[in-house]
Amino acid sequence: MVKICCIGAGYVGGPTMAVIALKCPSIEVVVVDISVPRITAWNSDHLPIYEPGLDEVVKECRGKNLFFSTEVEKHVSEADIVFVSVNTPTKTQGLGAGKAADLTYWESAARMIAEVSKSDKIVVEKSTVPVKTAEAIEKILTHNSKGINFQILSNPEFLAEGTAIVDLFNPDRVLIGGRETPGGEKAVKALKDVYANWVPEERIICTNLWSAELSKLAANAFLAQRISSVNAMSALCEATGADVSEVAHAVGKDTRIGPKFLNASVGFGGSCFQKDILNLVYICECNGLPEVANYWKQVIKVNDYQKTRFVNRVVASMFNTVSGKKVAILGFAFKKDTGDTRETPAIDVCKGLLGDKAMLSIYDPQVTEDQIQRDLAMNKFDWDHPSHLQPVSPTAIKSLSVVWDAYDATKDAHAVCILTEWDEFRSLDYQRIYDNMQKPAFLFDGRNVVDAKKLREIGFIVYSIGKPLDQWLKDMPAIA
Repeated sequence: MVKICCIGAGYVGGPTMAVIALKCPSIEVVVVDISVPRITAWNSDHLPIYEPGLDEVVKECRGKNLFFSTEVEKHVSEADIVFVSVNTPTKTQGLGAGKAADLTYWESAARMIAEVSKSDKIVVEKSTVPVKTAEAIEKILTHNSKGINFQILSNPEFLAEGTAIVDLFNPDRVLIGGRETPGGEKAVKALKDVYANWVPEERIICTNLWSAELSKLAANAFLAQRISSVNAMSALCEATGADVSEVAHAVGKDTRIGPKFLNASVGFGGSCFQKDILNLVYICECNGLPEVANYWKQVIKVNDYQKTRFVNRVVASMFNTVSGKKVAILGFAFKKDTGDTRETPAIDVCKGLLGDKAMLSIYDPQVTEDQIQRDLAMNKFDWDHPSHLQPVSPTAIKSLSVVWDAYDATKDAHAVCILTEWDEFRSLDYQRIYDNMQKPAFLFDGRNVVDAKKLREIGFIVYSIGKPLDQWLKDMPAIA
């Protein structure tokens, strides 16, 4: 009977361990975290994260071979395999500030593992970490090992939020990196055997440690780059009268390029893309590769440009001022089917509009008012620290209200901004919304979810990213 322990009960640890428990009934899986509220939530009917299908998996296994506990040291010392999925924020001060990963939580986890272990262990990196982290962790473990043998593996996760359970049930690939030594190979095989319970063998890729660590950063950089590429094209489409959806469709028909990740939008978000690219940039700089670093920096620059351009378009279209005007924000999560707001483009768009003294009314089906207020008051990169170390609930922003209904949000508004592509925004009664808005009524679609032609017939002035511009918008140019 193998016992697995995972340190960190967040977006990665929780779902991953729940699926391992479901697929491997003979393995005991314990998820540990120092946060009492978080573990309490995992043991309740209201899980701390929203992910389609997660509830069913947890309810099926919890109490049988899946457990959630705050007794971190006890379960780590009893485990054969320890997964570590703790926060790896971007450093905000000191060496590498703004780019390098802060491995404080990682290091304290490693020291704790070394301290409490009484038997040999396989330690698995699950959180996104910079290349060579494994080497640092290995040094900490071996220098404190007291004769116990530790093998370090890198097993990066490739989950997409909103489809995490599907991704775990049927992954494109499972990547396991280990040392090319007899001990390392044995550890890789042990982890491979766990996944082989449900993942076909040809999808389990085994590499050396550095390749596994770098593959995760590279995959996210390539995905983000595609989004920035289509977003850069969207600006050119608006300037020339082309339609970015038509361009993306034509480009995606090339089988070498493919159709995925070619939707123009207000920008990418999520906990990994920006962080991983900054990490990649820092590693390149540290290794004397400034040209490579600058190449990847552009992906983030274009993303920031896209958010700025959107805010400028909103303000410029509305007679160059949004001061005192009610603006409805539909959607705050970084994408549909998740309540996650980490690095969501909505934060920068809302801050930009608040900076111009707009009155915001925000509706998102999965995000609470407390979360929105916190996100808008937080400093950059603060979100990636454990919640008990984040600033306590800040003073509420007065010019902002959070409502639980799209019609409420849009009543008496001068403009509507769609910032998340929730399915329900496609089927709203836009005639009703128009009738209850101030005129002229503006709709700025940051996700290309509405039928602009129909909305123009109702009477809206519509801006859709990367689409031919309304005459109104042409007369009010917004150059970022």
